[in-house]
Amino acid sequence: MKRITIIWILLFAIGTVCAQDTSIITLKTRPKIGLTLSGGGAKGLSHIGLLKAIDSAGLKIDYITGTSMGSILGSMYAIGYSGDSIEKIARNISWETLLSNQASLNSLVMDEKDEYGKYSIELPWVNGNFRLPGGVLESQELWLTLGEIFFPVYRSKKFSEFNIPFKCVGTDIADGSAVVMDSGELLTAVRASMAIPSVFTPVEYDGKKVVDGGVVRNFPVRDVKAMGADFAIGSNASSVTLPKRKYGNVIQILMQITFFGDQADEKEEIKLCDLYVPQPIGKFSMASFVQSKEIIDSGIAEGRRIFPQLKRIKDSLDSIYGPQPEIIHQLPKTDSVLISSYEIRGLQHTSEDFFMHMMDFKLNQKYTGKMLSKKVVNVFGTRYYDRVIYSLVPQPDSSAKIIFDAIESPLTYAKAGLHYNEFDGVSAIANITTRNLLSPFSRDLITANIGQNFKIKGEHLQYMGPRKRVTFSLSSRFETLQFTTYDDFKSVGSYRNFYFNIDTRIQQTVNRLFSVGIGTRFERVKYKSIILSNFDINGHNQFLTSYLYTRVNTIDRNYFPRRGWKVEGELGAVYGQNPDLIFYVDGQPVPNPDSLEINFTSYTRFNVRADHYLKLGNKSTLLTSLAGGINFSSTEELMNDYVIGGLNYSFRNQICFAGLQEGTIYTSNVGTALIGYRREFSPNLFLSAKMNAAIYNFLDPNNHWQKPQFLSGYALSFGYYMLLGPLEFSVMYCDQSRKVQTYVNLGIDF
Repeated sequence: MKRITIIWILLFAIGTVCAQDTSIITLKTRPKIGLTLSGGGAKGLSHIGLLKAIDSAGLKIDYITGTSMGSILGSMYAIGYSGDSIEKIARNISWETLLSNQASLNSLVMDEKDEYGKYSIELPWVNGNFRLPGGVLESQELWLTLGEIFFPVYRSKKFSEFNIPFKCVGTDIADGSAVVMDSGELLTAVRASMAIPSVFTPVEYDGKKVVDGGVVRNFPVRDVKAMGADFAIGSNASSVTLPKRKYGNVIQILMQITFFGDQADEKEEIKLCDLYVPQPIGKFSMASFVQSKEIIDSGIAEGRRIFPQLKRIKDSLDSIYGPQPEIIHQLPKTDSVLISSYEIRGLQHTSEDFFMHMMDFKLNQKYTGKMLSKKVVNVFGTRYYDRVIYSLVPQPDSSAKIIFDAIESPLTYAKAGLHYNEFDGVSAIANITTRNLLSPFSRDLITANIGQNFKIKGEHLQYMGPRKRVTFSLSSRFETLQFTTYDDFKSVGSYRNFYFNIDTRIQQTVNRLFSVGIGTRFERVKYKSIILSNFDINGHNQFLTSYLYTRVNTIDRNYFPRRGWKVEGELGAVYGQNPDLIFYVDGQPVPNPDSLEINFTSYTRFNVRADHYLKLGNKSTLLTSLAGGINFSSTEELMNDYVIGGLNYSFRNQICFAGLQEGTIYTSNVGTALIGYRREFSPNLFLSAKMNAAIYNFLDPNNHWQKPQFLSGYALSFGYYMLLGPLEFSVMYCDQSRKVQTYVNLGIDF
């Protein structure tokens, strides 16, 4: 009888609003309103529109349940965020970064940046075998962002204590049953509720391995009814399956398959809704996070459509039961917390001392949620950990104990990728990286480029000092490269270059963005002509270079960066040259090499490269670059010239130039400047336009200024980022060569 009466009231409210004689109503208390938000991946962001509409209508929600994305938004609303504040947070989040394995490059120590996220395949060595991870994504950034969002309720371990009682749903891997989560760490519960099998790693909750609740109950209306809701509002963002043409990648397919088994249950859950709101977002996929703003806009439009019904419900209930106090969304006043003690779990190969020093964490200080995230990022950036999360345990004296749960990275990885460009040809790149092999807090790697141009390099890197900001490295590299020789921009011959070095350096990292160091490098260069031109060299030269160097790296990602600087500069002294060379002019050996006036005394050299990326709006980036090098004695740097040409850096002493192929010009001094614009037209699809200019041979043999030679060139590039790495197809032109040329680059570089 009670349910019939409630439905009669609400149906009447949705129809016409008029004065009622409340004496005919038999209910003594106001009906409880429940809200259920479904899963649906990126499509779940459309729920925000309904939350804003509920706020605008002034309708009080008494219970909330959610699954997957619905658990994130539902929990935020439950603890005190308004619909407007949730929208603001969601629009400012980089969902692509949040739901990936990639941390911001700025969080990594300097020596890890170049190798991070470089390879398309990374297999850890565990228990004597290489293995695939349990899920594709560990999502460290997701843990940290949710930790900041939920920081104000760290004291509340029962979800019924929130502003609005809340529950979320996951799936027990062991038996496939639904796990209704209503206590413990909110962060852990929400993360478990959205752990899509084979996409995200499973989460430990209450002794169970839990994955996405969408597997068994993606639309948990029954649970909000069980909490006591008399009237259930259900927002469903996953009821429309994706058309075949939209299955664009493996993540989309896995996310779609995950929810197939739940479709029968979903139909029953829909029947339990008193107000059912299917979100009209069929054109989006569950993995369309790059279109998050469009999905939010679509949900807001649907919220406006449903608003009149919500307002009539609210007004009708007020007319029957009397007006309610104004609803004020307010988070608990928890700006910071005093950390009085700590515990670290999961350490096997690293020590507590290393963990705390790299984090730069101090007890008996107050921390905000953002500050704690930064501390965790510090230790995560060492690459010794796959995941680091924390929980706060309230103490009797109003302080808190912080518990760090760390999952250490396997010490050894096998990595692989493919690469192609017109200079190197097709190459397979293989890498082995291991840590703590020769000594604690060290990294050893060996990388091979197997293809037309064979390359191999190895390095031992040792971290030193309490905070490991000093590094010592010993490295070696060998490569054999085939170059085309040019005369007046025309191909006239070819030769093979053999290069070998042994390099040792000591580096001080001031912070994770800037470092300086000193080093000494032994180098051996050998030339072997294949097709003779008008001037050729056969033989070898070897020498030593002692140098000072600096590095700056603030870019946000290694491929198609959107913001930041990347600067590398070196000032060196070259000495100890030991040549054994034969010179050819027009194919004939030079009988008296002294007639060429070439000597091999010591000289100084300087080179620099500075790239800057400035984000212009959401999809545009301004590109600027300066690069150059000077050998301060143009007759003594033989076999150590700068080599102009190419769009991607592939070998030592290269100065890239849009408009020319690699090795077009050799010079002892050169400076270049580039400006460009890049636009992202659709997810991971880019169009770039670049123009650059160069001057070279501007110093005479006595290091005096002379009239330089000039170059100008242009390039238009289409780029796409895919599993194998970046793909770029470029058309370029140089005013001096008067040639239109193409350039293709695929995959990672060596």
